[in-house]
Amino acid sequence: MFSFGGVDVITIGAGTRDVFIKSKHFEKRDDPDAPAGFDACFPMGAKIALEDIYLETGGGATNAAVTFNELGYKTACLCRVGNDSNGQAVKSALKNRGIIAKHIQTDEKRKTSYAVILLSGSGKRSILVYRGASNFLDVTQTDWDKINPSWIYLTSLGGKIKTLRQIFTAAREHNISIAWNPGNGELKQGLKKLQKNIKQTDLLFLNREEAALLTELPPRHLEEIVKKLGPMPQQALIITDGPKGAYAYNPEDKSLTHIQAIPGKRRNTTGAGDAFGSGFTASFIKDKDIQSALCVGSHNSIGVITTMGAKAGILNDYPSENTMKRCKISNVEL
Repeated sequence: MFSFGGVDVITIGAGTRDVFIKSKHFEKRDDPDAPAGFDACFPMGAKIALEDIYLETGGGATNAAVTFNELGYKTACLCRVGNDSNGQAVKSALKNRGIIAKHIQTDEKRKTSYAVILLSGSGKRSILVYRGASNFLDVTQTDWDKINPSWIYLTSLGGKIKTLRQIFTAAREHNISIAWNPGNGELKQGLKKLQKNIKQTDLLFLNREEAALLTELPPRHLEEIVKKLGPMPQQALIITDGPKGAYAYNPEDKSLTHIQAIPGKRRNTTGAGDAFGSGFTASFIKDKDIQSALCVGSHNSIGVITTMGAKAGILNDYPSENTMKRCKISNVEL
C-alpha cells in the first residue's frame, strides 16, 4: 500500500504461546490494592475444575500484525522465539494468515515466551508470564533497507532500553514512522529517560494508569496528564480508559477527543490494548483522521474482548459507514 519493494508495517515486540483457563472455582476476594479491585484465589494442593481452556498464540507483536494484515497492509513481524514447538506455532499462525514471518528470530538457548491467563467470570484476568526468548530480541540483525517499512508498530520490549534506542535510531535513519505502545518495563524508566523517544513517536498509546505512572500524576488528574504528555508525540497521544472509552490528543490543534466504549459482554480483556492500538494505527495511516481511528480501534478492541483469545475477534475489514456513525465521539475542553 505504501512501500515499494518493502512492507507497509512491521510489528515489533513479543511472540508468545498463550493458554487461557477459566474457572468459577477461583475464589473472589475484595482487595483495594488490586488493579481490578479483587483477587482471584485458589488453595494450593487442590485439584481445580476448569470450565474452559483455549490455546492461542499471543504477544503484542503478533496480535498487532494480525490487525494490520486483516485491514489490508503488507505486514511483517519481528519477535524472538525459541527453537521449540511453541515457537513453531507462533511462526505458523502468522504464515497461515499471510503475514511475513521470516524476520522472526530463533533463539537456540531459550524457550519461547509462555503465558497462562487466568480468567474470572467478569472477563478480568491475571497473567503468569515467562518471557524467555522475547527478552533477547536482537534488532542489530535486522536489515532495515531490505524490509523497508513505512511504519513500525512497537510494543513491549521487556524493559530493554538498549534495544528500544536501536529501534528508534533505525527509524530516524530510514525515515520510518512509529506507533508505540510501551510496556511497563519501558515505562518504569520514567519520562526523563523516555521523552526523547516519545518526541520521535508519531502515535503514542498508553492506558490511563500507565500515563499516570509516566507523568507521576494521579490517574484522576487526566487533564494535567494530557497537558504534560500531549505535546510530545508528533501526531497524537492516545489514552485508553477501559470501559470508560478512550481519549486522543492532537498536538497540532491542541484538541482532545473522547470516544465512549462500545458495549459488549466481556469474556476476556487480554489483547484489548493491542487490538485498540493497532486498529487505531491502521485507520490513521489510511486517512489521518483521529475520530475515524478512535472508532476503528474501539471496534477492534470490543471484538477481542467479547471472544476468547487475543486474535479471534480482530476485524477482518473496516467497519461500515453506518457502524462508524454510531460511535459516540465528543470533544473535551481542556
